[in-house]
Amino acid sequence: MTAPMTSRVFVAAYALDLAAGDPPRFPHPVRAMGWATTVSERWLRRPGPPAQEFLRGALVTGLIAGGAWAVAERSVRFGGFLSEVLLAWTTLATKSLLDESRAVVDAVERGELVRARQLLARIVGRDTGTLEEPEILRAVIETIAEGLCDGVIAPIVYLVAGGVPLAFAYKAVNTLDSMIGHRDPPYLYFGRSAARLDDIANFVPARITALAITAAAAVTGADARGAWSVFSRDGSKHPSPNAGQSEAAMAGALGVRLGGISSYAGAPVFKPVLGNEGRTPGVPDARRALRLGRVASLLVFAAGLFWLGRREKRR
Repeated sequence: MTAPMTSRVFVAAYALDLAAGDPPRFPHPVRAMGWATTVSERWLRRPGPPAQEFLRGALVTGLIAGGAWAVAERSVRFGGFLSEVLLAWTTLATKSLLDESRAVVDAVERGELVRARQLLARIVGRDTGTLEEPEILRAVIETIAEGLCDGVIAPIVYLVAGGVPLAFAYKAVNTLDSMIGHRDPPYLYFGRSAARLDDIANFVPARITALAITAAAAVTGADARGAWSVFSRDGSKHPSPNAGQSEAAMAGALGVRLGGISSYAGAPVFKPVLGNEGRTPGVPDARRALRLGRVASLLVFAAGLFWLGRREKRR
């Protein structure tokens, strides 16, 4: 077994993420996880009885998540400090999340809605081709809130709890959920284990993210009381047991409405409104969401570093 995550590795990986983000040509492990999922699906997914489809999907989920853990464990054990730092860095996404979201907001502020829609399409799953300014900004704010959990807070939680191997297993589960964890054919049964495992893996991080947004609101002068109120009231209204937590906290912190109707592959999908008493988001709200995301990331990083320091002192 590999040694636990150290504060030295943790600081170096987080600093690398803030400085370099996700370089386009860097061989990111998530791309390998996506490739492995595609190949496994091609081999194992085929029509059949629901139980059989479920078992085949569970096999794919177990192989990919277990394989990610095993590869990371071996790489850390035999690769040393530099390998551990580089692998830990790839699990984090603070800079890329904020940079890509900021690019959309900048385009909206310049009045370049066509460009804003193109940039938005790179970071969301919904249709963006006909969105007007308020819908673009709503999508950006929702993406910052949800991406803060998947790309920043959850990886930090798993790095601190179980080191790079556990964080890699989490990233594999998250990748599987995005690729096969859909609630309609042909993935209804095949992707169910991936979707449920992702729900379990994000349950605690999603709520930590909402609390971090609330704390960030207090630090930055946003509405911390509103963040807590809307999080407590609306966090569980979302179809996902986790996505609504951070989005509700963000809605309350900004005083805006999130949720509502979005289009996916041409089909309208309604999600419950979060922060119904809030206003329609504007550019200033999106910029405050970027600030809240950055501060929430730093707060959880600081908490993780404190935890690791305490653990190292006890050893």
